[in-house]
Amino acid sequence: MSEARTERDPTHPVMETEPETEFDDLDVDAPLVGIIMGSKSDLPEMEKAGEVLADKGIRYEIRVMSAHRDPNTVADYCRNARMRGLRVIIAGAGLSAALPGVAAAHSDLPVIGVPLSSRLSAMGGLDAILSIVQMPPGVPVACVGLDNARNAGHLAARILSR
Repeated sequence: MSEARTERDPTHPVMETEPETEFDDLDVDAPLVGIIMGSKSDLPEMEKAGEVLADKGIRYEIRVMSAHRDPNTVADYCRNARMRGLRVIIAGAGLSAALPGVAAAHSDLPVIGVPLSSRLSAMGGLDAILSIVQMPPGVPVACVGLDNARNAGHLAARILSR
């Protein structure tokens, strides 16, 4: 039992669990899932993950940030994700598909990679699939199918239900 004193009554000892119960009535609307992508052109596919989460009543946010053009923004976002209340990151990327790996390198949260195809993709998106699947040891990234952000939303919901 903690002998900490409150500002309201300095003579009253506070039990360790009391501060937690003081916040029970607060309505916190922080998103639980962060959906990130490297380009605005990825938005139509990545919004599908958001639709799945919304159908399940899970709060999320969507952001566009490039691992190549603005790596500091991606690093800051991922480093601060847990502190802001996120519990899962979904990262969609095409071509070299660096975003999911960069996210996993800067966060201890589960990262789900969504390989995305584009007109510039090698062999119909195989480059993105291999980039996400072949992460180095210690940088785990789950990978769903090509252009299948819906499954990323379902997987995020299952992770959150544990």
